[in-house]
Amino acid sequence: MKRVVVGLSGGVDSSVAAYLLQQEGYEVIGLFMKNWHDTSVTISNECPWIEDSSDAMSVADALNIPYQIIDLSKEYKERIVDYMFAEYQKVEHQILIFYVIVK
Repeated sequence: MKRVVVGLSGGVDSSVAAYLLQQEGYEVIGLFMKNWHDTSVTISNECPWIEDSSDAMSVADALNIPYQIIDLSKEYKERIVDYMFAEYQKVEHQILIFYVIVK
């Protein structure tokens, strides 16, 4: 049996993908990537990773597949967030861009 790792977000797309792969005979392993954990900078609960991981775990339980959480928050901050703010500082019209990002 072929093994496949599916990134489970707790949403419909990844849940259906895991289900369909399982139906096709794959050994499916669910993986939730925790990309954020600092609640002090979360804007209006836009990064509810605890709820999302709980949803993903429920999907894994329903499909009876193994499930793991991998903490990529350090890498995400370094490679995505820090990069975004470094690039943001180079832009002339920062207020407009910040408005678009927040909205």
